[in-house]
Amino acid sequence: MNKLIKRILILIIIAAALVLGLSAYVTQSVKAEIAGVDAGSGISEAEAEDCRSIDPQCILVLGCAVWADNEPSPMLKDRLDTAIALYKTGVAPKLLLSGDNSIVEYSEPDCMLKYTLAQGVPPEDIFLDFAGFSTYESVYRSHAVFMADRMIVVTQKYHLFRALKACDALGIEAKGVASNQQKYAGRYYREAREVLARDKDLFKGIIKAKPTYLGDEIPVDGDGTVTHLN
Repeated sequence: MNKLIKRILILIIIAAALVLGLSAYVTQSVKAEIAGVDAGSGISEAEAEDCRSIDPQCILVLGCAVWADNEPSPMLKDRLDTAIALYKTGVAPKLLLSGDNSIVEYSEPDCMLKYTLAQGVPPEDIFLDFAGFSTYESVYRSHAVFMADRMIVVTQKYHLFRALKACDALGIEAKGVASNQQKYAGRYYREAREVLARDKDLFKGIIKAKPTYLGDEIPVDGDGTVTHLN
């Protein structure tokens, strides 16, 4: 019985080391491509120029929770504010807002569109992806549906690592800008969950797993209003 317990413990340790090791590999492999890593600092002009150096076609904003009154959660609002600031300083000419609309009553892209329009972004410069059901699927569709080969990805720092690794796996040249502007509730749970999510998306990128939906090509250098449902 003691030998069995020892073997089980060894297997658990090996599994934990593998999970943590793969997550560390993801973070280390793309961390140099992230700007604005200090909460609330925004990005410097040098970092903005580095983002412009890849001639990005768009800024991909990854969706997250929307409140019941169709207002963005604090995390989503910070992502949108960061992306809008980048757009207004000429880092990229278009915004690609990708999120979950798997049920009629809940639409991250619609909320993101309403907020972005209220900040003065022209509707033709805003593209919506209603089938961004996960980080990996948002990245995959940005390339396969919206024809983006070069882009800026905006989300919180902890989330950027796997998004950028997915870009790398799918042949997209990308820079990440961290949208941390405050401390968010549930930090430790999210970061623990993210370890497993990084490993999962790493393998998805290796096998080039297809998203839930694809669809007709909608080049992101065109008129974004063709993606607006209302």
